[in-house]
Amino acid sequence: MKKHSARVAPLSACNSPVLTLTKVEGEDRARENAVGTTESQSAGGAAGTEVGSSRRRLHCCIRVTTVQVRKALWGVAMVMCMCSSWAGFTQLAKLTFKKFDAPFTLTWFATTWNCLFFPLYYIGHLCKNPERQSPRQRFRECCRFFGDDGLTPRVFFTKVAPFGLLWILTNYLYLQALRKINTTDASALFCCNKAFVFLLSWIVLRDRFMGVRIVAAILAIAGIVMMTYADGFHSHSVIGITFVVASASMSALYKVLFKMVLGSAKFGEAALFLSIVGSANFVFISFVPIILYFTHVEHIGSPEDIPWAFLCGVAGLLFAFNILVNFGIAITYPTLISLGIVLSVPVNAMVDLYTCDIDFNTVRLIAVFIIWGFLMLLLPEDWDQCIIQLSTKLRKRDEPAEGSGEAGATTSLNWRGRARTSMTF
Repeated sequence: MKKHSARVAPLSACNSPVLTLTKVEGEDRARENAVGTTESQSAGGAAGTEVGSSRRRLHCCIRVTTVQVRKALWGVAMVMCMCSSWAGFTQLAKLTFKKFDAPFTLTWFATTWNCLFFPLYYIGHLCKNPERQSPRQRFRECCRFFGDDGLTPRVFFTKVAPFGLLWILTNYLYLQALRKINTTDASALFCCNKAFVFLLSWIVLRDRFMGVRIVAAILAIAGIVMMTYADGFHSHSVIGITFVVASASMSALYKVLFKMVLGSAKFGEAALFLSIVGSANFVFISFVPIILYFTHVEHIGSPEDIPWAFLCGVAGLLFAFNILVNFGIAITYPTLISLGIVLSVPVNAMVDLYTCDIDFNTVRLIAVFIIWGFLMLLLPEDWDQCIIQLSTKLRKRDEPAEGSGEAGATTSLNWRGRARTSMTF
């Protein structure tokens, strides 16, 4: 526990606007190299010329700009893929329930696909890393994430099993909500999980208090109430909205507890963790769909009547979305990753507009825009200081411009005076 509490570093895991559970491998090494290069540049700058240092700065600025543009372009592609996968998962799950009304069985089937995380990661490791390791060596190295003893039964039941239950509850409650309400309301309400993450981070992880983020959380809660009011507080819609809010709460609790208990995981460690969750789901939870089938709680039907194409489509889209969420930080900014679910709301709204009867009244539209107030959570902690510094810089730019104009006028007058004297002589 001491080892993992040090990773969370003094309970400030949520300083970034988006709570990310993974980190880029070798980022600590990159920071050390950056410090070393800055020290060497300062030492060499004292001995070098100003021309050489200016060229280095220009080259460094061009390279940094290129990297930022590349990450931004990758971020746009990631946002589009995340939006497509989440919206496709929501719509396809809604269609699946018309032929296969078994939400828990669908949750179990989709969670089992998590077993593919570590094999896919290992294939990428073989293709990218020149120092190739055997699967057993890579597995043992990633198991160090759980402690010095690796993955023991005690670690499994205390640090892995609870997160597996939260994972299943998040997906199951969301799928249950899709049986009650339309996909637009479900995807919009699920956006509130970012506000719940901030509230839990503020309470549990002792994150920094920010008035803007509190306002964003209040707007998210107000949007939930208005969304309920848009349907007239019918029992059917109230139950569905309750399921979505509970799913968003479970998702936020999963992220915050992961940060508090396990800290930040590298890509291999995250892939191993998710594969263990999927394997445990297949081994320990498989009896639940069987019980639900024989008790007629869920109507599965015969194996021939099961729409395997729909089930595999739902599981595949959810699996792709989880890959983008957990490993997208490697190629783009964490802030852009949070926009994937947000942009899925208008996509689901367009699909619902043409496929089902949905009343986009004024109250529903206002509720959606109020829920989108959680985007204020993406503001950096020192956003107010940045605005003040930007305004100060703009003022300073205007003042020297006026002063330089006056100085230029005086110099031109002096130059003319000198020219006249030379002509007289």
